Amino acid sequence: MMYDDIAHNKENPFPGTIINHPHGTDVYHGVPKDYTKSEVTPQNFLDILQGYQNRMTGIGSGKVINSGPNDHIFVNFVDHGAPGIVAFPDGELHARDLIKAITHMHKNKQYAQMVLYIEACESGSMLKDLPDDVSVFATTASNAKESSYACYYDKKRQTYLGDLYSVNWMEDSDKEILSSESLEKQYDIVKQKTNRSHVQQFGNMKIANEFVADFQGKKASVPITYPEVPMDAVPSPDVPLAILHHRLTETKTEEERKPIIEEMMGIYDMIEEIRDKVKRITELVTKNKEMFTLISGKTKLITNYDCYEEVATQFSKSCYKLSHNLYAMRQLYIFVNLCESGYTASNIAESILKVCKK
Repeated sequence: MMYDDIAHNKENPFPGTIINHPHGTDVYHGVPKDYTKSEVTPQNFLDILQGYQNRMTGIGSGKVINSGPNDHIFVNFVDHGAPGIVAFPDGELHARDLIKAITHMHKNKQYAQMVLYIEACESGSMLKDLPDDVSVFATTASNAKESSYACYYDKKRQTYLGDLYSVNWMEDSDKEILSSESLEKQYDIVKQKTNRSHVQQFGNMKIANEFVADFQGKKASVPITYPEVPMDAVPSPDVPLAILHHRLTETKTEEERKPIIEEMMGIYDMIEEIRDKVKRITELVTKNKEMFTLISGKTKLITNYDCYEEVATQFSKSCYKLSHNLYAMRQLYIFVNLCESGYTASNIAESILKVCKK
């Protein structure tokens, strides 16, 4: 699955190509695209993963993971995230739904072992409740409370080419002999190189002793090593502003600077608007204006999933569609904290409706 909005995007100065390293070559041509655009949804992802062929009839290529008890499965997921959520282009996947699907597959003997890599902010929150007896080994770009990081800013393309965790594991896979490198070794290398967030591992640690090639495949090509260049890592939520800042520093006239500054100010205004609404929601819920400072402190870990999922869904429906607004996703931790502090989902949802009513 890939949304496929980069190679032929009007803002891509090199149409039809994608690179993931400043000195890299095209990685787009020849890549299979079974599902793109509107087909890339949380439900389709779960149905494909669980092998529901009948549900995918007439959608994309219709292919699913038709696996059995002797198969190894490798899943790599990259998108935005928030506590207990990873985003899709149009929709969100909750942690419980992912773990439910994995547990279902294990129960029905749909794989021997599975390896899962997740690149997203707060990605550790997706797997903190992953059972260790379902034959899954997983690693994430960050823990449950922090951002992941983008890297490799490219001046010609005026964008970031990759994400720190993903770049590190992919470049390691490019240069290592995967038939002799263990998953644990790759994890240790990636953890050491991903020095802006805390890479995590979950699940069955015995699987970490297996070779990377058993999941990512054996390479027939010569190992690839790229020259080292500055990572220029920035938190993923800051990427739009960081790109505008890079563009601003390269302008030469006031006429060039003006629209960039206006776009930056528009983002700052939107961030402030979102924060203000979440603050007002919190004040309505707690009936205490002084409580916001306490509630907006350290992020709590999710235990009350029923409350949080209902509230996050209501916020997305009534205020800001989460999959379309990463700044709104940045505020979801407030709802985690409200739920974990004993406030009811109905109370929070009602407050959301009052503040965000059209």
